[in-house]
Order: sequence, then C-alpha cells, then structure tokens
Amino acid sequence: MLAPEKARETTAEATAGIAAFMRGASLEATRPNAQDIEALAAALPAGTQIYLSAIPTRPQDDLIVQAAQVRAAGLEPVPHLAVRNFASADALRNFLDRLAGEAAVRRLLVIAGDRAEPAGPFRGALEAIDSGLIARSGITEIGISGYPDRHPRIAPHELDRLLAAKLEAAAQTGLAADIVTQFSLDATPIVAWVKRLRDQGVDHPVRIGLAGPTSLTTLMRFAKRCGVRASTQGLARNAGLLKHLLGAAAPDAIIRALIEANRDGDLGAIAPHLFSFGGIGATARWAAASAAGRIRLDRDGFAVEAG
Repeated sequence: MLAPEKARETTAEATAGIAAFMRGASLEATRPNAQDIEALAAALPAGTQIYLSAIPTRPQDDLIVQAAQVRAAGLEPVPHLAVRNFASADALRNFLDRLAGEAAVRRLLVIAGDRAEPAGPFRGALEAIDSGLIARSGITEIGISGYPDRHPRIAPHELDRLLAAKLEAAAQTGLAADIVTQFSLDATPIVAWVKRLRDQGVDHPVRIGLAGPTSLTTLMRFAKRCGVRASTQGLARNAGLLKHLLGAAAPDAIIRALIEANRDGDLGAIAPHLFSFGGIGATARWAAASAAGRIRLDRDGFAVEAG
C-alpha cells in the first residue's frame, strides 16, 4: 500500500496527465444550431477543433453555414468532405472555394460518405485528394479516416492500402495530414492498431475517436449503426471500461488506458476526438472539466467533478 504522501504524488501525476491529454481534444457535432455553437464556445478554449458531420439527406450548403458560425464563435471548423455527394469536379471545386472563402476553413476530414453510389466521379477520398482540388482551394490540412475495430465492409489489408495511398497523395499535393479514427469502446484494439501503424512507419498524428458521455442505450445504438462490432463485444467482456451511473457511460477508463500505453511514447502523437452522442453541450463541458483537471480518480478511470 502506498504511503499517503506517495499516493498523493501519484494521484497528482495521473490527474495532470489526463488534463494534458484532454487539452488536445477535438469534438464532433452533427447539425449544430446556434445554441449548440454558443454552448461549445462557452465551454471550450478558442481554437478548439469542431468537426462537422456531413448528412447525406441535407444540402451541402448547410455545412458552409455551420462552419461560418463555428468560425465566428472563435472555434476551428473542420467540415466532413463526403466526396461521393458531388456530381462533378466543378461542384467539388465550388464547395471547397466557398468553405475557404466564407468560413476560412483550413482543414477538412475527407471521407467517401454514406451514399451507396457516387453522384459523380469521386468514389472515395483518395480520388478527391489526388485531384489536387483540395490543395488548390487554399485548404492546408486534411484528416483521413482510420478504423481500429476494422470496417464493416472493407477488408483490413485494403484499409491499410488505402490509408497509405491517401497519406502519399496528401504529401504529393502539399497537404498536411493526420488520421481520425472511428469511435471505439475498448482500449485494447486501439492500442494494437496504433502500434501497428507505427511499426509500419506511419508517424502521422492520430485523433482517437471516443464516445463522449451518454446513456448506455444511446451508446449501443450508435455502435450498431456505425458498425463498431468488435468494440461492442469488448464492452460486454470489459464492463469496467465504462462508467455506469444510472445507465450512463463515459470514456474515462479508455483515456487512462491510452495514457498508460503511451507512457514511453510508443503510440506517438495521439489526441482524443469526442463524438457528442449525449449532446454537444454535455460533451463539451465534460471535456473542459477533464482538461482543467476537475476530476476524481477511481480504480479504472475518473469521474468529472462539478465546477
């Protein structure tokens, strides 16, 4: 058993490590309204990256409006660029020019999108990156999708090939790139996947997708919808990885496991990326409290304290 003074030092070190990790957090929002964006700005430091989901059933112009509102609030908009939605190269060029011109967007998350068949010439993110249109618009950075729990429709070896090709295309067109992962409910596959990337020589920063605080029912619904099957099985085996309080769940245990796994720098540059399944304001406040160190450690993770 640790002596009281040593225990206090260990607790202080762990709390400082969690706070430092969470200060690099980004958040993902789906169709944020003005009130949502106001809540984000009230809770988060200026310049925090806010990813804006592309909804196949909504007009592309919605993302331009949202990005401009996020920018006006002092935050950094990162729209999803769902390339299958664009009927032509000209349509994509116009959209990119408007994002850069009307919302000063500097960074995108480039994805294929949920459309079953492409509306135009872009079947996936690689074609859009390789076209040079993104770099031409003045955008300087992109995010590329990663899947620690695999993809429901794409084989692992094909995911590896596509990731390498996208990173190479970004470099060839003068774009900085990092990797943004689908959310996971278990630290084990995340750590194994990032270590495998590093062993392959991929040293790009990785933003690790995590489900922000939400109800367990909501979490399981989104896991099923997003095809996060391996993590759902991990949840059933490792209930201690989630915080249960009146059916609520938070990613605190995963965060502590990631920090421990990267104690010697084996995972390289990593940061949390929070999906706001439980509401944008609640996720932002939880992230802000964690980044400020307003937490109480427990055996597996931590609990956020009211501030």
